[in-house]
Amino acid sequence: MRLLLSLLLTAALSGAAAAQPTTPSATADTTGYSSGPVRATRTAQPILLDGRLDEPVWNTAEAFSDFKQKEPDQGASTRQKTEVRVAYDDDALYVGARMYDTQPDSIVARLVRRDGDVSSDVFFVFLDPFHDKRTGYYFGLSAAGTQLDGVFLNDGWDDDSWDGVWNGRVARDEQGWVAEMRIPFSQMRFANADPMVWGVNFKRFVNRSSEEDLLAFPRRGQSGFVSRFPELHGLDGVKPRRAYEITPYVTSKGDFFKGESDFTNAGGADLRTTLGPRLSLNATINPDFGQVEIDPAVVNLSDVETYFGEKRPFFTEGFSVFRCGNNGANDYWGFNWPEPTFLYTRRIGRSPQAGFLADPGTSPLGTSILGAAKVTGQIVPGWDFGMVHAVTARETGTVTDSAGRTQDVAVEPMTYYGVLRGMHSFNKGRQGLGVMNTTAIRSFSDAQDLERFVNKSGVVTAVDGWTFLDGKKNWVISGWAAATQVTGSKDRITALQRSSAHYYQRPDAGHVEVDTNATSLTGEGARVWLNRQNGPWMLNSALGWMSPGFDTNDMGFTSRGDVINGHIGSGYQWNKPRGWRQYQHVIGALAATFDTEGNPTTKMLYAGYNLEQRNHNSWEATLFLFPATVNTRATRGGPIMRNTSGWSTNLHFDSNSKAKRFWYVDVNPSSSEDGGYEFSVSPGVRWKPVSNLAFEFNPSWYRGRTDAQYLTQYADAGASATYGTRYVFAQLDQSILQASLRMDYSITPALSVQLYAQPFITSGDYSGLKYLARPASYEFVSMGTDGSEDFNYRSVRGNAVLRWEYLPGSTFFLVWTQQREDVTDDGRFHLNASLASLGHADAANTILVKVAHHFTM
Repeated sequence: MRLLLSLLLTAALSGAAAAQPTTPSATADTTGYSSGPVRATRTAQPILLDGRLDEPVWNTAEAFSDFKQKEPDQGASTRQKTEVRVAYDDDALYVGARMYDTQPDSIVARLVRRDGDVSSDVFFVFLDPFHDKRTGYYFGLSAAGTQLDGVFLNDGWDDDSWDGVWNGRVARDEQGWVAEMRIPFSQMRFANADPMVWGVNFKRFVNRSSEEDLLAFPRRGQSGFVSRFPELHGLDGVKPRRAYEITPYVTSKGDFFKGESDFTNAGGADLRTTLGPRLSLNATINPDFGQVEIDPAVVNLSDVETYFGEKRPFFTEGFSVFRCGNNGANDYWGFNWPEPTFLYTRRIGRSPQAGFLADPGTSPLGTSILGAAKVTGQIVPGWDFGMVHAVTARETGTVTDSAGRTQDVAVEPMTYYGVLRGMHSFNKGRQGLGVMNTTAIRSFSDAQDLERFVNKSGVVTAVDGWTFLDGKKNWVISGWAAATQVTGSKDRITALQRSSAHYYQRPDAGHVEVDTNATSLTGEGARVWLNRQNGPWMLNSALGWMSPGFDTNDMGFTSRGDVINGHIGSGYQWNKPRGWRQYQHVIGALAATFDTEGNPTTKMLYAGYNLEQRNHNSWEATLFLFPATVNTRATRGGPIMRNTSGWSTNLHFDSNSKAKRFWYVDVNPSSSEDGGYEFSVSPGVRWKPVSNLAFEFNPSWYRGRTDAQYLTQYADAGASATYGTRYVFAQLDQSILQASLRMDYSITPALSVQLYAQPFITSGDYSGLKYLARPASYEFVSMGTDGSEDFNYRSVRGNAVLRWEYLPGSTFFLVWTQQREDVTDDGRFHLNASLASLGHADAANTILVKVAHHFTM
């Protein structure tokens, strides 16, 4: 019913919006470089994409060449001339760009897969079809023919996860190189307006000199990008077009290396179409994401869930509209603020929450997504809109009784996930107001035993917005406020109150306690920022609060509630190049965090410096000083402990990322009053020996000592000082050696091979078991024994992906994934023994063949 009502409302609003014209924009202000309007010319003859620009329209269309340098010499005339022409017909927008070059042999044309790190000469066209001066699309071609595309949000932030179905060709000659593009109108949302006015901008990047040339851009130290785009005229008569794009797929998956002949076969389909002129609909049935890169291995000894980034295409493309809480300003500082994520799409298709009920290895790695749909775009001018609906299947594992008999056991109930998002910007983007709702509802009709372990529902409603305080957009206030509610059985809500996100059971806390009769948990939170974001002087301050019951984890990500956090920071940036210095800034900040009872959990003094040289080498140094405070989480729901004072620093260097050889290094030492320390070094190198082959190697070494690592707790009537419970800790010496290795080989712009591997070795040596002597202290009583919890874990994970886009939007994948792991109770770090053990460990191999064919109707 919710889905039906949402679709009907969306269709009604989008239809009503079709007749509303966009409002003409004001010209760019004096804080940046701008250009006059760009005019598109209608073509009466077909355009053959070949990179030659020999059709008649390219001789008659107006050429635009008013480019200025953005980097390195901002505002100066370009070193190389660029001419761009724009044409169109009823179906598509065409862009023809001639990049003149006085040294055509020096053009860098490295071939990589689509949306890869091109490190080449590149041409981009930026479009703002709604002309809302906040959002848009970008399309790019490298000199080797690699396609790049994505979307803009928040007047300049970009998201390359969106992939449109469009064509482009390049050619090189004695004058330089040419890019020719055909961008179907069906790939973009825009209003049916008269006159038709879009925003447009062009960018050329010359790799050998790291020169960026654009029509319009902000000065260094100023904000705003999309809002500065020149106007695109001449598209009068173009109508938004409805196209049905259907991409059915089939897969076959199995372990070929074990001689399995019965591969698992599956199929599904993706749909993309429009709902009126301003909205797009994407839907998927039984999606398969076997081609995405495998998650890295981790050993998590904290009480906070590991956050993994989203890599599945359906849940990355076009999801920028669902960003909530951080809109309006161009930068958001945190300083120990656990910023909640209101939509964490990894929850959809998550690993079963009650997998522990089944025998090891019998539960699926993730829940099956039966179907999902998303609607994105604008419902009326200035109103960004997004909606997601998804349903995941009931999942089971197997349990074996003492007689060896097996039976199925439910490990995850069928679940509905829904998201609604709206954001309205007005007064030429000076103010914005948004609302977001997420809802997760689970059915226990055929999985009653799960009610003790899984939430019944989770609902979050948030509002966010911003307002600029002056006409030049120097000062901006932004923020959000949200309310959450989780429902479930008494057993489940009791367990949730005692979980690491809440710790209601803390015996010395006067503001929370476990309610064993509760069937719901509610929470509230808010945060507000004040930024000065233009000019040499920077100011960034914030104040935020989340109640103890705040919880977005059914569809979002919240590491903890019960927090009050604030900071005030300022800095100065040198935006004008001087000598060998291109840019530099210095920043200082003070920050503090409390729980809602007033206990200080973090105090912090921060200083940072950043320098970019004219040769594009970059340096960064930061320093954190932490006075002693208290820790409300170290005892995992027990009494508070003392946090000892300490410091940490980070030193970073990287070379020119566009060079043939790019290298970088991070060094992170830290120390604390209790004798604990950490040291890590992470160098890396990316090498492109030939134009279509790239290697990247990023090893990392960590060595650390934690003086009091939590181990366990147990009841003891003699432990009256700690409320009848012993909280056991030990010294932990941990070593971690890991690396990521990548190889990208592009045979053509549409055919590529990727290899990725991540070896991971870690050891932990526990010693000196002890228990907390008294609350609010850092005093312990020795237990006279060493720990038996020592560990040595090693794994290697990797995959190889062959990707062939044999037609625009149609793709063939051949994927090999392998995982090996081994665990022992030896806490010592032995590199050779660990590598030998991995070589003999059982390998889990998966071969996936996937064909997805794109149809347009």
